[in-house]
Amino acid sequence: MVNQRDNNQSVSENIKDTAGAAFHSIHRGLEATENAAMNAVDATAKAVKNLSDNDNRS
Repeated sequence: MVNQRDNNQSVSENIKDTAGAAFHSIHRGLEATENAAMNAVDATAKAVKNLSDNDNRS
């Protein structure tokens, strides 16, 4: 009986660990996506500023 309980606990812990690892991977992916999006926003803002500065000099 003790063996079965230990096996069940081990399976439960493995499921929990796997789910935790999956959530961490997803979180890292979301952070990478956010960083890429913010870099695109920054680049766009810089391009718009450069265009505005060029228009003001004309």
